[in-house]
Amino acid sequence: MKRGIAVLVSVTALAGLGYFTMSKWAIKHETITFYDASRDNRPVPVHIAIRRDREFQADAGLITLPVAVLNHGNTVKHTEYGFLSNVFAMRGYLVISPQHDLPTDPPMVTKPGELYVGRLPQILRGVANIHLAIAEMKKIQPNANYERVTMVGHSMGGDISMYFAKQYPDEVKKVVTLDNLRVPFVTAGKFKILSFRSTDPQFKTDAGVLPTDEECEKSGITVVKTDFQHNDMRDTGPDGAKSSIQSMLDKFLSDTDSDVGPVDTLKAPPKILEPGPVALMGAAKS
Repeated sequence: MKRGIAVLVSVTALAGLGYFTMSKWAIKHETITFYDASRDNRPVPVHIAIRRDREFQADAGLITLPVAVLNHGNTVKHTEYGFLSNVFAMRGYLVISPQHDLPTDPPMVTKPGELYVGRLPQILRGVANIHLAIAEMKKIQPNANYERVTMVGHSMGGDISMYFAKQYPDEVKKVVTLDNLRVPFVTAGKFKILSFRSTDPQFKTDAGVLPTDEECEKSGITVVKTDFQHNDMRDTGPDGAKSSIQSMLDKFLSDTDSDVGPVDTLKAPPKILEPGPVALMGAAKS
């Protein structure tokens, strides 16, 4: 897959979900709650996913785990993206997923005309949660690379990921977003970006968020145009959508820097059948 090319992915094009579903036996999932003393001991539940054999090797000091931070969408629980965390875990990542909003938080109020439609306070809260989670995870699993992490997020979580990458580029290795709508892409070219875009009239990307085709090509950004709905991109979405995203994400990780493959005893995921280049997402319908 060439960088900067938008690819049309059909929900019926791929069938890789079974592979990742079978892989679950190898992955440990748990949730730990941290407390932020600087914010009145705000609780921040963090879901953790890790391949059991890689955890054993890290605990023995034999390897250093790459880290992925997975950020959920607005009003969605941090545990509702298992189909994503399993891909990263099977590739050898330590996956940490903070819960950014709590039932006690006031509802988010959008304000047209303001920066990020008035969502900056929630984005900043997410950034604080990420830094807390990383700081606390260093104590629990010191044999991981927290200096440069892979930021991942859906919708509001994608905006948090992109904002974090913009503000702290030296702390980021890669960015993966699923239909982030408000925060413009980082186009400095310091890290590769993969972004899945929905075709959903109810969730429209703000002007200026998506890069041009020239910026994509120059900056190592791959925009994937899909026929999925915005809310298909989480665990409650259809299997076909999740399977397609998983397979494309797995290929992206394989092509970048992860030298840890899926469990050897399992059948490898099918190859992606990519149609020819289509219009870049910046030229898609709003």
